[in-house]
Amino acid sequence: MAKTKHLDAVDLGVGYGGKDYAKDLQKLQRELMAVHLARFRGGHRTIILFEGWDAAGKGGCIKRLVHYLDPRMCRVWPIAAPVGREKDHHYLYRFWQRLPELGCMAVFDRSWYGRVLVERVEGLATEKEWHRAYEEINEFERMLTDDGVLIIKFFLHVSAEEQASRFIKRFEDPVKRWKLTEADFHNRSLRPIYAEAIEDMLEKTSTGNAPWQIIPAESKKGARIAVLQKCIEEMSKGIDLSPPEISTEIENLIRALEAG
Repeated sequence: MAKTKHLDAVDLGVGYGGKDYAKDLQKLQRELMAVHLARFRGGHRTIILFEGWDAAGKGGCIKRLVHYLDPRMCRVWPIAAPVGREKDHHYLYRFWQRLPELGCMAVFDRSWYGRVLVERVEGLATEKEWHRAYEEINEFERMLTDDGVLIIKFFLHVSAEEQASRFIKRFEDPVKRWKLTEADFHNRSLRPIYAEAIEDMLEKTSTGNAPWQIIPAESKKGARIAVLQKCIEEMSKGIDLSPPEISTEIENLIRALEAG
């Protein structure tokens, strides 16, 4: 039986407790936009990464997260298996190439943690390789945070029953059916093995500079709200959120426009 103390401690009954989801969502999205612009003005870099079970809602959270953000300052990186030259290099190579520029944000839909999750479970990395990856990842993230990069790591957790329900709904929806693959069912059949790998990941790579945030995601609305709230909380720390000062010249030009 896999040890699942971190996952078992999550209250999956937590959901959206508000009265007007659309209103609350938009309010948080606009708050995040203001925080993101303040970080851009200050040259602060941000990495937000998502891991989680298949059909846990990573894509939906990312879609709501970046909705109001300027795409010139924010890039979303969907991560699949390495291809081409990526296979010739250390597994972190392709992630170095996707790190955010000054003032910008990079959002990873899956990430370098594939080395200790899918690559471990599927035998795509040797036992020696994935064992040493915990230290490599911690050092990678430490170098980034020491250089001023904020890293926010989310793991979206759903029960096996909720995952099954979402698979069925995807199959029944022609628009979403493309999301469902044989790999999803293969991964589901290995859920206890993946749970053990997830537990090791959470135990060994949740550090003071880059802790894991485990999000109960049985409620899609609740998960989206929780992700936005946590991003705003973390991204606001130590940041001057006051509007930028306007020069006298611009103020005079505005007054001239107002006067007609």
